[in-house]
Amino acid sequence: MQLFSDLHIHSKYSRACSKDITLESLTNAAKLKGLQLLGTGDFTHPLWFLHIKESLIEIKEGSGFYIFPNNPNIFFVLSSELNFVFSRNNEVKRVHFVALTKNLKTAEEINKFLSYYGNLEADGRPTLSLDPKIFLKQVLEIDPDFILIPAHIWTPWFGILGSVSGFNSIEECFEELTENIFAIETGLSSDPPMNFGVSFLDKFSIVSFSDAHSASTYRIGREATVFELENLSFTALKDSLKNKKIVLTIEFFPEEGKYHYDGHRICKVSFHPSETKKINGICPVCQKKLTIGVLNRVLSLTDKNQIQERQNYIYLVPLLEIISSVLKLSLNSKKVQEIYSDLIENFSNEYSILIDVPIEDIEKVAPKLVALAIDKVRKKDLKIIPGFDGEYGKVEIEVEEKQGKLF
Repeated sequence: MQLFSDLHIHSKYSRACSKDITLESLTNAAKLKGLQLLGTGDFTHPLWFLHIKESLIEIKEGSGFYIFPNNPNIFFVLSSELNFVFSRNNEVKRVHFVALTKNLKTAEEINKFLSYYGNLEADGRPTLSLDPKIFLKQVLEIDPDFILIPAHIWTPWFGILGSVSGFNSIEECFEELTENIFAIETGLSSDPPMNFGVSFLDKFSIVSFSDAHSASTYRIGREATVFELENLSFTALKDSLKNKKIVLTIEFFPEEGKYHYDGHRICKVSFHPSETKKINGICPVCQKKLTIGVLNRVLSLTDKNQIQERQNYIYLVPLLEIISSVLKLSLNSKKVQEIYSDLIENFSNEYSILIDVPIEDIEKVAPKLVALAIDKVRKKDLKIIPGFDGEYGKVEIEVEEKQGKLF
């Protein structure tokens, strides 16, 4: 069976996250989006973990798949993002990971272990003074089926391959334990083709998730992975990652990500890697080093002359953002929300609308401008001003008003 999945999300207890996030709001958003499998996010946080225990029911003992009773068609697995801050060879490293465990009991034991290395109450994404290699070795004794996925691997500050505090390979971080890492997360600022060019990544499944900080439909599922699972179980999920049973990933256009180009947000300057090279990586405004972005870092580790694609992927722009963009109204405006609701009511979910529904059918429900804009996204006919140094890129979908009525 195929499941549209988003396993990297957060709770209201993570910093800079919406305080309205609940498991119910996540399931409601997942239904609108077209997702069938979610990570719970933040199982390491005591209050969120209590919410998980009180709210979710395991679909079958030992399955590791849970449901929120009011929406039994959306499944959960226990997940959390972990921030490891540690020293290796006299260098300070800060690396984020997505952690997945098979049941409440193992989650409790992992939390107990982690509590010795950080304050789990301080943040849903706990900061841990622990080497991830040591962590992985210890946690596999607690849960032999445990899954650890390097998160947004190329982001400068917290990616395992990031330009600021990362490594030059996955093996450099995990050494002999690398065989226990089955997948890497591309992050919003890179896409599968960028990763295909790095030969040491060939052994890993490539996954994409949203890293959503709210339960809004333009955040949750903005990136996702479609898994091929033999059954509804944590074991089947691990098998899918281990044996590369990935149907496709749903991607941001990487230019839209926060760290695609090099630059300085404060100085309002950004550069393609070729331009950065010409100025020796120094900001022309403040004369300090630029933040080296994802594209530059990927190119520095790319070692293939010819890239062979090994997984399927598609690019999407969230439906609310498309409607908002072409109508030049805010995401939360009444008209944008009405059009979104009409489309969902007629065509089930957002992924169906963005991927499958014929454009002529969309035109019967929504303004023609919206239909044309969806078609342009499908054809990748859009302009993006690349993001840099923590600033999202700006997507411009150019549809002439004379091509269709606004309302």
